[in-house]
Amino acid sequence: MTDEPAPVLEAVDVTVHYPVHRARGEIVHALEKASLSLRPGRTVALVGESGSGKSTFARTLALAQEPTDGRVLLGGEPASARGRRAYARRVQMVLQDPFGSLNPLHRVRYLLERPLRLHGSVTGREDLERRLRALLERVRLTPPERFLDAFPHELSGGQRQRVAIARALAVEPEVLLGDELVSMLDVSIRLEILNLLAALRDEEHLAMLYITHDIAGARYFADEIAVMYAGEIVEYGTAEDVTQSPAHPYTRLLLDSTPDPDRMEFLAGRRPDGTDGVAPDAVEDDYGEPPDLVHPPTGCRFHPRCPLARPSCATEVPPRVDVTDRHWASCVLLVAPDKEDTHGRTTTREMTS
Repeated sequence: MTDEPAPVLEAVDVTVHYPVHRARGEIVHALEKASLSLRPGRTVALVGESGSGKSTFARTLALAQEPTDGRVLLGGEPASARGRRAYARRVQMVLQDPFGSLNPLHRVRYLLERPLRLHGSVTGREDLERRLRALLERVRLTPPERFLDAFPHELSGGQRQRVAIARALAVEPEVLLGDELVSMLDVSIRLEILNLLAALRDEEHLAMLYITHDIAGARYFADEIAVMYAGEIVEYGTAEDVTQSPAHPYTRLLLDSTPDPDRMEFLAGRRPDGTDGVAPDAVEDDYGEPPDLVHPPTGCRFHPRCPLARPSCATEVPPRVDVTDRHWASCVLLVAPDKEDTHGRTTTREMTS
């Protein structure tokens, strides 16, 4: 849309390959031509099962992983590892395990002081103390005096993650990358952390990437959702479109495996108007394991597990098809939807309606 702000951070056809056996020329195809744009004041959720390449993508956006091909653009300019410190002032990452990401030998005071001294314009001890207290107050750790001299092991999991978020905010970034940042927390406090992040995003106009395997939760937190399978983004759209009208069979199976009271008819294979979507018996099949990314499947990488796969899916790379102006997916079913699948069922474009 023309009224949207320009992206702060972009990935353009980013590919990441890891060599695993140089003598045999074997590589892990971790990412293949993945593209994504992060805009101020908006959250994009990157969803998919474990091993789909989500964390690799985040590490690449943080310049912790060099892409094999493709570009990372910050403010429209190519990013380079040579300017990593300047890049880190604008792009920060919060990791999944707050206990592992915080040095257990240092107090909270030191953990927050270090980025302020490295990147900030601290004018003296009094200014530093004021900033430390302000950081803790921004992440709702009050009173600050209670936490400044604590060690990480003296804090709860939720408090440690708030400290990790405060450390990321210390440099006043424009982009925040969150890699499964609530998955190791108690269910009772996950919502508190997500509400905190939403408030920070709105108050400070942050561009945010939220990585998760919980697509139902992403619906309530994110503005857009990108679905990743085996290193490829297979569907992208607004959170409402992707979760209520999924266009890719993999997205549908992710939703079918996630309990959501608002979608019980949809999970049963029926749409709100009573017509059939993907056949209800499809969810009873065994879809196997994720593919070996050293030898990824040809054609569509999802075809060995897809309940609607056709013979052509094993040989043809699926095209990107626009479902709406804000929603697209890569699947041959969207191009020629009125043929029989390999299970003898007739597939229709109803699955995207």
